[in-house]
Amino acid sequence: MAFEGLADRLQSTIKKITGKGKVSEQDVKEMTREVRLALLEADVNFKVVKDLIARIKERAIGQEVMESLTPGQQVIKVVKEELTTLMGGEQSKIAVADRPPTVIMMVGLQGAGKTTTTGKLANLLRKKHNRKPLLAACDIYRPAAIKQLETLGEQLDMPVFSLGTEAEPVDIASRAIEKAKEEHHDYVIIDTAGRLHVDTDLMEELQQIKATVKPDEIFLVVDAMTGQDAVNVAESFNEQLDITGVVLTKLDGDTRGGAALSIKAVTDKPIKFAGMGEKLDQLEAFHPERMASRILGMGDVLSLIEKAQSNVDEKQVKELEEKMRTMSFTFDDFLEQMGQVKKMGPLDDLMAMIPGANKMKGLKNAQLDDKQLSQVEAIIQSMTKKERQDPSIINGSRRKRIAKGSGTSVSQVNRLIKQFSEMKKMMKQMTNMQKGKKGKGGFNLPF
Repeated sequence: MAFEGLADRLQSTIKKITGKGKVSEQDVKEMTREVRLALLEADVNFKVVKDLIARIKERAIGQEVMESLTPGQQVIKVVKEELTTLMGGEQSKIAVADRPPTVIMMVGLQGAGKTTTTGKLANLLRKKHNRKPLLAACDIYRPAAIKQLETLGEQLDMPVFSLGTEAEPVDIASRAIEKAKEEHHDYVIIDTAGRLHVDTDLMEELQQIKATVKPDEIFLVVDAMTGQDAVNVAESFNEQLDITGVVLTKLDGDTRGGAALSIKAVTDKPIKFAGMGEKLDQLEAFHPERMASRILGMGDVLSLIEKAQSNVDEKQVKELEEKMRTMSFTFDDFLEQMGQVKKMGPLDDLMAMIPGANKMKGLKNAQLDDKQLSQVEAIIQSMTKKERQDPSIINGSRRKRIAKGSGTSVSQVNRLIKQFSEMKKMMKQMTNMQKGKKGKGGFNLPF
């Protein structure tokens, strides 16, 4: 999960001060020292850290905290607000031209994921904003880049404009915009060439494209895994092109978070989007306040709801509710629900969005991970159709067969069947309570 190391350090640091009825100046100094070390270890720019700590210290020792009835909570509020401000304050929305098409230039170094991000952005614009994008292949120096963009276009069933490797990038971009006007596309996303490092030839070409097509947005795509180097790259591109925003890729990886926390302060340009995985639907709008909440262990309920709304089938949910009411819920239904949860992304990331879920880490019965989900899935898939419909027929020999077929143990199969039975009992109790009868008891998720 993104920011995991930083989040753990910051959460353990602020936990010491949260419940205090009185916060002294010394308490604030000790906390800010720990916060400073955590940020530097996360590869956040030194000057950015210095300025941030100065602001936190000034506010935390001021009247708004010292005279508060809950000073510990006020300190956390200050830290959250300053982290949010550091990452841009509010979400920066994508531009919309007065007269279509809106033109977006995608720029960046090789290996940052620029071409893939171009496809992801087009997919997001169509899926969430009901737009009709056209992709333009302007990276003529790397034939594989054109082919990659065309492949992405096929996967997304989206048009890609290309003139091959012989035409000039400026001409390709101009012709793509003309085609977009003719075919009523409301966005043109230009995939430009990258280099292994910033050089004069690259910048001159990008400046020519910018001067010719006058883009509404220039998005710099940077790899969050490169840490402070990503900030240096952003600074260089911004000086030469005056970028309008940044897209951070691989933010789902084992990144220390330095780039996300430094880029806005160093370039004064917002992070517009974040790549949260390799799939074409794993690009998200960047919300500074939500990210600050996740880093501090406060959850991100709004993002969780948005994920659910875009991935969960409403018809299936209604059918599930009916089955719960009529007590006809089976292992097949449970398998279907697991599939919908998996569409929402890795469980670690989903757990990070639930307020207080960080406190569950390390608890024996609260460890949820994708491996455990896969084991449950394998056990259910090793059952026959009849066994999934009626688990009561699963005797000792059947349990051995299921365990062998799923690569698990008999005890794991027994546990799943038992917990599934408890879950059905709970459903019955809930149904009885709705009818005015008394019911009691609870259940554990069967994984």
